[in-house]
Amino acid sequence: MTAPHEPPPRLAAAPPRWGITLPLPGLTIDRHRFIVERLPDLGYTDVWSAEGGGTDAFTPLAAAAAWSSSLRIGTGIVPVHTRGPAVLAQTAATLAQLAPGRVLLGIGASVPAHVTDINGIPFDEPFKRTRDVLRFVTRALRGEHVSGDFDTFSITGFQLPHPPAAPVKVILGALRPGMLRLGFTEGDGAITNLLFPEDVPTVLNAVGPQPAGKELVVKVFVCPTEDTDYAHRATRPFLAWILNREPYRKFHEWLGHGELLRESHERWEAGDPEGAQKALPDEVVDGLFISGSPEECRERILRYHIPGVTTIQLYVSLPPEVFVSRAKVLDTLARLGPAAG
Repeated sequence: MTAPHEPPPRLAAAPPRWGITLPLPGLTIDRHRFIVERLPDLGYTDVWSAEGGGTDAFTPLAAAAAWSSSLRIGTGIVPVHTRGPAVLAQTAATLAQLAPGRVLLGIGASVPAHVTDINGIPFDEPFKRTRDVLRFVTRALRGEHVSGDFDTFSITGFQLPHPPAAPVKVILGALRPGMLRLGFTEGDGAITNLLFPEDVPTVLNAVGPQPAGKELVVKVFVCPTEDTDYAHRATRPFLAWILNREPYRKFHEWLGHGELLRESHERWEAGDPEGAQKALPDEVVDGLFISGSPEECRERILRYHIPGVTTIQLYVSLPPEVFVSRAKVLDTLARLGPAAG
């Protein structure tokens, strides 16, 4: 890894919020109520969701809103190609009725595998589409009547009959400078992921000065187990797959990790996904999908806690032995989380 640039001086900030991504792998959403109800007691402030090839992004958040009256709920992220702009605005506004003042709509380009391969939708002009959807939903959620031509779609006329009484923050999934700056200039911030702690200053430098109220969410992947062999088996296939998607490949080239990932990229391009997995250095696997005891994982999560980061979003892949009881699940989340300190 190359040494990151030093970030500009920043004012001391409040400790970041902590969130958990739902559903936990291996646990269907109907079995999460006991977790959501206890999260505030464990120091967590947020519940997040994501959307790719499994659970949709909004149903888990609707359930979480029903199970907790205090947790923020956020999508991290929803692809901008797979839903119409008005449907996105309507869905966010509906969630805001369940959780007023606690909704963050995270949208982004995603990757062709989630847009084209499984939905049959062209992955066209991802930056422009993201920008246009951001502009549309931001105006719509303010209650404006929106009509006219955007670069990637046209709207005859739309207005929410019941716009949110409390603002919905709209943030962008962002990996590189253009999308990061867009999120902070026209949106309410950004969410980024799959980076080393040492890379966060580079992201902050690209963002520049952060106005009050803007969000920088960092999604951290965690597999809390001391069985290193299991952790590698469980996480290496995902990392090889995602790091060989073009957006993430360009992201890590920008961060200066091109040489570190070169062999994995070459094997993937040669049609050898298994070889691409094996070619990922252990330092990449261990750095991008943290493993170890919950206490060891927590110490490494804390390395992402630097001024400018407003929220840590944990994606927690629990080992099978933890799922034997609710008590073990809650104990592991407690030992990972902010209250453990």
